[in-house]
Amino acid sequence: MISNIFKNIALKTTKQGFSNMPMFMFSNLKTLEYIKYEVQENQVALVTLNRPKALNALCDGLINELNSTLEQLNKDPKVGAIVITGSEKAFAAGADIKEMKDKTFPYTYSVNMLASWDNLTTIKKPIIAAVNGYALGGGCELAMMCDIIVAGTSAKFGQPEILIGTIPGCGGTQRLTRAIGKSKAMELVLTGDQIDAHTAEKHGLVSKVVEPTETVNEAVKIAAKIASLSQPIVAMAKEAVNQAHNLPLKDGLQYEKRLFHSTFATQDRKEGMTAFAEKRKPQWKNE
Repeated sequence: MISNIFKNIALKTTKQGFSNMPMFMFSNLKTLEYIKYEVQENQVALVTLNRPKALNALCDGLINELNSTLEQLNKDPKVGAIVITGSEKAFAAGADIKEMKDKTFPYTYSVNMLASWDNLTTIKKPIIAAVNGYALGGGCELAMMCDIIVAGTSAKFGQPEILIGTIPGCGGTQRLTRAIGKSKAMELVLTGDQIDAHTAEKHGLVSKVVEPTETVNEAVKIAAKIASLSQPIVAMAKEAVNQAHNLPLKDGLQYEKRLFHSTFATQDRKEGMTAFAEKRKPQWKNE
């Protein structure tokens, strides 16, 4: 994906000049064994899954790198939001079955297999999945752990674990049901069928569908808008929305109200309301 974006930048620069270049540029790209990442000037961190020969199949090594990178970015004051993407062919085509196939029940139970695979959900900063191609099994689960999903028209979502004699193990039966409802989730889990990007949008699984060449750009655009706001307030808003999945309505409303009250302990709440009254743009201090 990164190399293709560079090619597109070069082509647009050569043929059309700088005015039509993409909205973001890359520099200081850090490359690990399974992922690439960088922090852009717009306070957006772009993380790219990088196992192209395996269609970004999720293995323990990739998850460990992703977890450590996200923890680092979560602590970085220069980062306001994070985008996770894959390649044009696959966001992530599932878990690495070759890594799993010979494991036994006593082993998987004793080590609590996949326990760290949803660490992403503990990150306080908003995470946007930019999905092109396959997002199946663990790849679909990874996308659903993110706060927003932007899908290219080439995206395919599904939980096909039933086809290899197992079931989703990293939230597929739970998050998918909450996202698209019991009946449709049950159909996908029990048949192993896939849905395209527009169907996923229709059922509320994804936020927006764009052309595949614009998926990352659109995700970065949304992330940059979020990153330009008060980081503590954004974190509170994310926490409140996530609690809608975990609490009964009465408790969720009380939780929201307490977080709303908490914003009055911040300098940014005072600055935001003062700026609104004075008809000027607020100057956030993240305090």
